[in-house]
Amino acid sequence: MKSAIFASALALASADYESYKAKYGKVYNGQEEDEQHRATYKLNIKMYKESNKLGLPYQLGPNQFTDLTQEQYKVQAGLGHLPLDPDDYPLVLGPHFHDGENLADYVDWVSRGAVTPIKDQGQCGSCWSFGTTGGIEGAWQIASGSLTSVSEQQLVDCSLRNLGCQGGNAAWAINYEKGVNLATETSYPYKATKGTCEADFATAIPQGGVTGYKSVGKNFAIFFLPATIPDMMSALQQQPVSIAIQADQTSFQSYKNGVLTDGCGQQLDHAVLAVGYGQKSGNDYWLVKNSWGTSWGSDGYIKIGRGEENLCGVLSQPIYPVVSASVTV
Repeated sequence: MKSAIFASALALASADYESYKAKYGKVYNGQEEDEQHRATYKLNIKMYKESNKLGLPYQLGPNQFTDLTQEQYKVQAGLGHLPLDPDDYPLVLGPHFHDGENLADYVDWVSRGAVTPIKDQGQCGSCWSFGTTGGIEGAWQIASGSLTSVSEQQLVDCSLRNLGCQGGNAAWAINYEKGVNLATETSYPYKATKGTCEADFATAIPQGGVTGYKSVGKNFAIFFLPATIPDMMSALQQQPVSIAIQADQTSFQSYKNGVLTDGCGQQLDHAVLAVGYGQKSGNDYWLVKNSWGTSWGSDGYIKIGRGEENLCGVLSQPIYPVVSASVTV
């Protein structure tokens, strides 16, 4: 009887794996590689189930990375944030500090119409470009009333201080975009690879629409210290904020829903967009938009614990673009 149950369980696991491969279009180089990914898939599914029994405020679950080891995931996720340097600080339009204004209990720029749909960077380390465009799209919508999807590919091809699929950061990208017309997503579509900088495109935001960026909770004297929670809440009351986090850990790889409260350090390697904050079941969180498609996380979003420990490094390098809606397309 036990052997029959075991055989049935193996058959079910095998069927689940085949369905998983079909869902995510997984194709491997031969039977040996397939078996290696099958074994990793099974281990990860087991880990999800064990973790989800612990009553944590977050749940893990399958996504496009479930058949990958942590090392393989680091490669495929396109982690590509490059650190800022104090020498960049003179380029900042100024710091943003909480000046004592009342802070709302809840902010959600998605529901307020200032966030474009979830995008997918693929296996290109261009997360920095998505963190940049998301901030600009939000700022422009708030200033002008028009939500327009801005091209990441233009940044990958043309922002030469950044390194295309090899990494970059939002500050360098914003400094590039303040001097050019910004292309629409549809006229300069994303290709997940670096190409030749194009000049023929439809304009989403004209030159002069982006004037620079502000650094949340930082001035030159405290460049290497994180922003405070009130600083970040204050900035997010105003607009979405581009942030860098550490995303190479298993908890982030496998996040499904709830508030992530552990398993994430402060070694910044991934650029994303903070789009709000709130509280769920007694756990304060930052609402963060990722660029790994809707199959990852909670339809492409993650709630990261809003604790004093600067979980995932959310408070380490937050910046936001400054725009002027006085220019016209």
